[in-house]
Amino acid sequence: MQAVQPKFIVRGIATEHAQALRTGGHDAHGQPPLIAVSQGLGNPCRHCLQLIAEGDTKLVLAYRPFSKPQPYAETGPIFLHHADCERYEADRLPAWFAHLAPALVRGYGADDWIVYETGRVVPGTELAQACRDILAREDVAYVHIRSKFNCFQCRVERG
Repeated sequence: MQAVQPKFIVRGIATEHAQALRTGGHDAHGQPPLIAVSQGLGNPCRHCLQLIAEGDTKLVLAYRPFSKPQPYAETGPIFLHHADCERYEADRLPAWFAHLAPALVRGYGADDWIVYETGRVVPGTELAQACRDILAREDVAYVHIRSKFNCFQCRVERG
């Protein structure tokens, strides 16, 4: 008998946080986000988890996906649509994630510390299964997906 695979939910960053950044709030380094014009196809919004269209304005900022600094609270660059967009919350990864090559996937405990044995580098086509495998562990509270450049993409939780 095969083990039941856990369902998951994928979430972009919180709407309240995105709105605060769009209205003058400061990033993880205490600086206002930069406003730039999107160029090319590698500009994903971390709120709606959709690609920002070429020519649209975006925010570029330092983001720490943890509530407070601690040894495992990584900070890195992200993009947000400058205009309002709807937060991504779904039981599947956005289709374009299949093109992440490769992606970093890590599980975190309830204390927000990395669960070391869970770290993986996988092609985008294997992200969903990697998240399911990691979330099957009882000591994992959630998973982060990051790009090959270590940029935060999204949080994945049990559904």
